[in-house]
Amino acid sequence: MEHTAGGRAEAPVGGTVEAPVEDDLCSRIRRSEQALMGHHEAVLRGYGLTMTQYTVLLVLSREGGRSGAQLARACGVTQQSMGSVLTNMEAKELIRREASPVHAKVQIATLSEEGQALLRRSYQEVAVLERALTDAFSPTEHAALCDLLERAMCGMCLAFPDVGRYRSRHARCPVRAPWARLNAVG
Repeated sequence: MEHTAGGRAEAPVGGTVEAPVEDDLCSRIRRSEQALMGHHEAVLRGYGLTMTQYTVLLVLSREGGRSGAQLARACGVTQQSMGSVLTNMEAKELIRREASPVHAKVQIATLSEEGQALLRRSYQEVAVLERALTDAFSPTEHAALCDLLERAMCGMCLAFPDVGRYRSRHARCPVRAPWARLNAVG
């Protein structure tokens, strides 16, 4: 491996990469994410929900009414995709949409009683994995892991600005997402 001035390793041109892929941090994070998503998707499938629909229910439950643009940012999808998701959820009576009192063209989604009931039922099973992960670490390790993951996001944002919609919430990240703006309509 050759190292750049910043200390990052680069594969030599025409050479082989020395470390097995299992040792790469990105590979470890990806495998963890795949295991997490596999569990969640299997659980949510039993409730007729996709991961994005579940996330919409969770965001609306925790933060109240949100526009499609705000929900798209929270779920990491495009506004066009979110429009389809919300139409489907409204047809299932999981959410309600009403015109914003501030912007007539903006629709604000809120959780319906049916959506709240479905979230409550599905959350109980999804939370099993969260508890198992939490129990695998001491409180100090858990806090440190959360901090390290946020720092990793911050590092990715600094190195790759196009990752912007996934910006870190880490307090020391110089490119923190404007989370306060999520409360604004838009």
